[in-house]
Amino acid sequence: MSRQKQAQLRKSVARFANSDVKRSILQLINTILPFILLWYLAYQSLAISIWLTLGLAVVASGFVIRIFIIFHDCTHSSFFKNPKANRIIGTITGVITLFAFEKWKRSHAIHHATSSNLDKRGTGDVWIMTVDEYLEASFWRKLAYRLYRNPIVMFGLGPLYLFLLSNRFNRKGAKRKERYNTYVINLSILVIYACLIWAVGWSAFLIIQLPILFISGSLGIWLFYVQHQFEDSYFENEAEWDYVKAAVDGSSYYKLPKVLQWMTGNIGFHHVHHLSPKVPNYHLEPAHESTPPLQKATTITLRTSLQSIRFRVYDEASKTFMSFKDIKALQKKTTNVSMKTSIQEK
Repeated sequence: MSRQKQAQLRKSVARFANSDVKRSILQLINTILPFILLWYLAYQSLAISIWLTLGLAVVASGFVIRIFIIFHDCTHSSFFKNPKANRIIGTITGVITLFAFEKWKRSHAIHHATSSNLDKRGTGDVWIMTVDEYLEASFWRKLAYRLYRNPIVMFGLGPLYLFLLSNRFNRKGAKRKERYNTYVINLSILVIYACLIWAVGWSAFLIIQLPILFISGSLGIWLFYVQHQFEDSYFENEAEWDYVKAAVDGSSYYKLPKVLQWMTGNIGFHHVHHLSPKVPNYHLEPAHESTPPLQKATTITLRTSLQSIRFRVYDEASKTFMSFKDIKALQKKTTNVSMKTSIQEK
């Protein structure tokens, strides 16, 4: 895509980068209030059936994902025009989703600025190693990487790591504003959880809140993972890296059923979001539908997205992901070729 076409593409999407106060407020109402109601109903249903409670908790976890999308928009200052309103709502939704607003705002901004850049990996993204890096790594580093990329660890232990560790502590060198925001969110969580435990009891609180957090956390990680980990995803070194190509070719269009699309706040239009982070979630679909070049982005579905589980290491030579099984076959082939060459030389 030429520079002129890239500029035109960004200009076409820029007109959607405007928040609508009425729609934002409506989204707060139709997202946070149902979540609170579902939590209350889950508690009341304990007297009827624990399975009904768990079922309601599953539905509530979907609303937590939607609340996170609001939080996410606030970190981009796209949910409201007023920066202060974004900080306030971002902090409140950060309490509900257990994410530190200012801290995540910084790391996520870096993710957008470096997404698909092989030379600037490591902040706000999923750990990705290239084939050469993996083959040259020590035994312990390979083991750490294999554990990290294991679905049980990533989607099972991942939410616990995020909620209990990563989101609760400030990074080294964090500025005062960022540190204090984390303290405010942590204290708010502590007070709210203490009040809920006092009101409903330990067992009821854990039966309801743990499934909500675990399911929403696992699905949230999945959404973030799958939209950059697809077979022909774009990755380049700094010298060749291009922002527009990284957005359109390095982010997928996750085509979900309408109910799931609504619940996930249209984040499936991830290529649009990466191209223009200032577009609020409720304008992502219109931006996609009215911009033909964006409709050519890699489209994945619920079924095809499952293939991303086997994408573990990125091969710079073929510009595709490889599985650990592929790496083993490659090593075996390389060894056989080396042995054959050695024999011929002798």
